[in-house]
Amino acid sequence: MARDDPQIIPPDLLLRAYRAGIFPMADSRDDPEVYWVEPRQRAILPLDGFHVSHSLARTLRRGRFGVTCNRAFDAVIDACAAPRADAPDSWISRRIRESYRELHALGHAHSIEVWQVEEGAGGVRAERLVGGLYGVGFGAVFCGESMFSRASDASKVALCWLVAAMRRGGARLLDCQFTTPHLTSLGAVEIPQSQYLGLLQEAQRTGLAPRYRVGASSTTGASSPGSGAVSMAGASSGGAVPEGFSALLADAAAVGLSSSPGNFIAQSLTHTS
Repeated sequence: MARDDPQIIPPDLLLRAYRAGIFPMADSRDDPEVYWVEPRQRAILPLDGFHVSHSLARTLRRGRFGVTCNRAFDAVIDACAAPRADAPDSWISRRIRESYRELHALGHAHSIEVWQVEEGAGGVRAERLVGGLYGVGFGAVFCGESMFSRASDASKVALCWLVAAMRRGGARLLDCQFTTPHLTSLGAVEIPQSQYLGLLQEAQRTGLAPRYRVGASSTTGASSPGSGAVSMAGASSGGAVPEGFSALLADAAAVGLSSSPGNFIAQSLTHTS
């Protein structure tokens, strides 16, 4: 399905829906139809209530993973839609996939990727995508759509970087749509949809908060992904998540932690959560 296929959900309609607190789903991967969801109870993750356990902070500090923003959006959404042992089908239909690819191309959908560096034949080092998440960003709001994990703590590391980037970029509201034990353990709470709509309207009315400075530098920067390293390859500008992510890299470099940004993220989250 081409991105200009008339069956994709028009980007302006998608964004209007998110701004009104509604999002699309499908019954199956092959379902050509979508239905619009407005849950009675909504899960959000308060940015100042994000919980980083001691073991998760240790994982961040050890630099087991490389993390990127907007480097492999298509691969992330495909991994989120892939069959799982507990969910052989997916609500992420082909139509939804193409609609969000178009939204990403326009700079309104973003992904966080988590990579593991492995040694192959002949000692050749290669990166393997082991976790990530994607969602829709507008103004001071980010609506998380889905995440996946193929290695222990990989999706949690992605969420750590998302929260840190949102804080750094001045975002105010992280929508998780539905609660899960996984998200609850990280600080997500469930609130009535009416309360969520109030927070959504407030975030859109007030816009980005003053930038949360976690380091001395406010310039953007990047480094090559590797064991614990991070990059902004392919990142779209103009959103709290990619701009905050890029600023975090510069902050880490400014305090001499460009080679271990996970350690920097662990410090910033544990000191303020």
